[in-house]
Formats: sequence, C-alpha cells, structure tokens
Amino acid sequence: MNTQEREIKLYIQDLPALAERLRICGAELIHERVLERNIRLDTADHSLERGGRLLRLRKDARARVTYKDNAVFEDGVVSRTELEFEVDDFEMAWRLFEALGFRVAARYEKYRREYQLGDVLVMLDELPFGNFVEIEAANNILIDGMVQMLGLDGSRGIATNYLGLMHIVKERLELPFEDLTFENFAGLTVAPTDLGVEPADASG
Repeated sequence: MNTQEREIKLYIQDLPALAERLRICGAELIHERVLERNIRLDTADHSLERGGRLLRLRKDARARVTYKDNAVFEDGVVSRTELEFEVDDFEMAWRLFEALGFRVAARYEKYRREYQLGDVLVMLDELPFGNFVEIEAANNILIDGMVQMLGLDGSRGIATNYLGLMHIVKERLELPFEDLTFENFAGLTVAPTDLGVEPADASG
C-alpha cells in the first residue's frame, strides 16, 4: 500500500525529561523500549542510494520491509512516499533480496519507544551517537502542535536520516567503521556539532 509519511526529526539532550513531558501531556506508551536492528539494502552500484531511495529490513518485536522515496524537506518536516509491510521470517526475506541481487549496504541499531497522542505518533530514539525524537502525523499542523506542546524548537528539524548523520560523523571524526552499532561507538563521545545538528530542547 502506498502511503505518505510526514515527520520531523529532532536531536534531544534530555530524553527522560521529554518522556516525562509526554506522560504529563497524556500520551500513551504504545510500544515499550525495544532494540531495533536495521539493514539497508542496495544494488552493487548503489543505484537506490544514488536515486534517493531506501530499501530496509528491520527487526524488533516483529520484522518489516520498508521502501522510501521522493523525500521533500520543508519547514523542518520531511514528507516522502513509504511502502511498508510485515514479514514472518526476517532471515528468509534477507535471503530473497540477496537472490534478487541486493546486498547489505549498511547496518544500524537503535532503541525506540513509541507514544501516541490523538493522531500523532512520537518516537523516542536512542542511537549510538545520541538521542532523537521523531514526530509523525498526517499534516504539518498536527506535527507543529506536538512540537510546541513538548516545548521543542521545530526550526531545528533534521533533513537527513540516521544513516545520513552517520556519514557526517564518520567524516568529521574520521571513524574507521561503516556500521552504526552500539558496539562500534562504545567509548566514543559524539557532540551535536559532530553530527551537524542543534538540540531542540536547548534552553535560551
């Protein structure tokens, strides 16, 4: 099914404080904190990445295939086409894509909690290089309303995805590895400036 995803991604300094703010606002925790393992797939010549497209296998409490395309960034919000469906067997799906000529282009991990308030979804993400919130809704009015309710600075919306941020920090810190995993980043300190972002929950 073809759907249109619309979301804002923000860098967060104090994730527990944001979770408490969500609780106070009446948001419901619909998915407990879980480790996500993601594999981005591409052809040998990186044709998907060069065309601004993404094909991903994700495993957490379930397994999903996701395709994203046609991303547009405006006023801090990213909108794009998204096709997603669940699969029964993560490994079998991986083998199918390999048989079709796709290869693993990148791996990345994160912990995620998911909240809902009305028609708005709020995801609290813990990445190996920092914490983020993603706010997803059908239109910018709902997204902006949630941003304001949570006391965040929507002008600091991030245009790229987590792998794009990985590319930035890899270059700036001259990291010797490709995968965005907690094991790779163990012992490393990454500042917002290393990612090219500004905290949306900064005071002043």
